[in-house]
Amino acid sequence: MAATPAPALGPSLKHLAVHLLTPLLMCLGMALAYQGAFHQPEPHRLAVAVVGTNPQATGLAGAVQDKAGPALDVRTLATRADAERQLRDRELTGAFILDPKSPELIVARAGSDTSAMAAEAVFRTVATQQGVPLTVTDLAPTAAGDPTGQGLFFLLVALSIGSYGSVAAIGAAGAGLGMRVRALAGLATSLVVSVIGIVTAGPVFHVVDHDLAAVWAMGWLYSAGIVAIGTGLHTFLKRWTTLALMVLFVMLNFTTSGGIYRPELQNGFFGALHSFWNGAGFLEGARDVLYFGGGAGLGGRLAALALWLLAGLALLAGAGWYERRRAVDASAGARPVEAAAEEEMDEAVGV
Repeated sequence: MAATPAPALGPSLKHLAVHLLTPLLMCLGMALAYQGAFHQPEPHRLAVAVVGTNPQATGLAGAVQDKAGPALDVRTLATRADAERQLRDRELTGAFILDPKSPELIVARAGSDTSAMAAEAVFRTVATQQGVPLTVTDLAPTAAGDPTGQGLFFLLVALSIGSYGSVAAIGAAGAGLGMRVRALAGLATSLVVSVIGIVTAGPVFHVVDHDLAAVWAMGWLYSAGIVAIGTGLHTFLKRWTTLALMVLFVMLNFTTSGGIYRPELQNGFFGALHSFWNGAGFLEGARDVLYFGGGAGLGGRLAALALWLLAGLALLAGAGWYERRRAVDASAGARPVEAAAEEEMDEAVGV
């Protein structure tokens, strides 16, 4: 038996290089996204307040603003109640209450622990200059199972990976199925992903200790949007779909979600994406439900999640139309070939 000739080196190396392009682009994208978003967190218009209407409060607010410049947005508030209301509405990061012997800083760590720490650093310096200790009061402590406040972010990571990983499976194993069947499979898969997420975050690790149904519903909405977008994109991008989903739902998603740093500690690009990206929609929406009474902009976060899902449904509809059109064109192209073959057969038998 003759030995099979070895493939030519040049074409083989080209084939390998093409396949290595995807992971190398992933590496570049992750490096740019994560280092760009997290390498140098600095305050940008971090909203803080000094409570009081007397000259001392006004003077302190002005002095802090002058020293900090654009890093802080320092305002004065008349009463402690005003400060607590704005903290619960997530309009403030910290509120400083003047007291010659025992000054106090009020924060809401559940909104963002890193932002609260930044505010604490500012006013601890003020208290140190006055030679008195600073008391820090937290209006919105996190759940017992989430002392660092990062648990919801890790839930977001799990939902994201489960969702875009499912797209690859649906695209590969479901290639022979129609778009409607794949879309329904994606909807069912996103349901399973959301259930896994809420069960692990709730009863298992107690990151979510109440309002499980609301957080689960947002998780399903978030997951369904990713699966729908990915399934629709696969029709057009094929093997490049994974890279596209990594860009959308990892590189630009985790970095803008507010899980590590909220936009007031990031540069303008990532801070702007935070206002409408789907990861921020889920994470901030879950925080609003769990720690801020369902206010603080929850409606806008739900609207963002719904719009991402609608974009996915539009992609599915477009992909389904495109696949049907290709099938019709392929069928029309096959008929002349079949007719020619029949004519050749007739001539061969003398018809």
